[in-house]
Amino acid sequence: MSFAQRRVRRSPWLFTAPLVLLLLLLLVLVWESVRANIGPGAREDWPWRLQLLDTEVLGSLLALAAGGVLARAQYARTVRPYLGWRSAWVKGPLRPDAEAWRAGIMNGGQHIAAVESCDYALVLAGGEDPSRPRWSDLSAVVAELGGAGLALTEDFRLVEFGRGFPLVGTGSYETVLVGAFSGAFVERVDALYVRLRVTDVVGDTHERIGDCMKGARAAGRAPLD
Repeated sequence: MSFAQRRVRRSPWLFTAPLVLLLLLLLVLVWESVRANIGPGAREDWPWRLQLLDTEVLGSLLALAAGGVLARAQYARTVRPYLGWRSAWVKGPLRPDAEAWRAGIMNGGQHIAAVESCDYALVLAGGEDPSRPRWSDLSAVVAELGGAGLALTEDFRLVEFGRGFPLVGTGSYETVLVGAFSGAFVERVDALYVRLRVTDVVGDTHERIGDCMKGARAAGRAPLD
């Protein structure tokens, strides 16, 4: 399981379609190049008499298609979200007078990204292999935590990100709350993974996995990655 951000899907209309168009134009170019190098008499026979595009028009279309593909690639890199996780012991998320472990997510890019899906995986202390998480929705995780004796709002809070929720690009370390957890929660839970998928403004989908418990047992440290 990788915790690095990765792109899981490109937009079929804004990425695949221009590439298909460029490939078709290159095939036409190959056809016209072969056709131009055969004898004049052979060009009167089928299929060599078939002229798909005028050479000048084909050259202009190829330049436009190649430029569009390169411009799209550069723009996609510019508007790409940069998802990060930040956690710390702070007062107030659960009770005003008690510290809780607060985990949040940020978009360090310059442009907005919309949540596509959000999945959770829970590993209780002494439970299964944390490197092979079982992904489920938030309600299943809350039910499993309740069965382990941890109470919602008293021992933990978890935020559910609906489809389309905007993660605004701030270019800073400002985070959106993912969850808050008591000391008892930290003792009983080895890992709480959150897998977030977001779609950027050009339609590409990015994914990053974070562990809400990362660094919780290292007093005084606020992990940033």
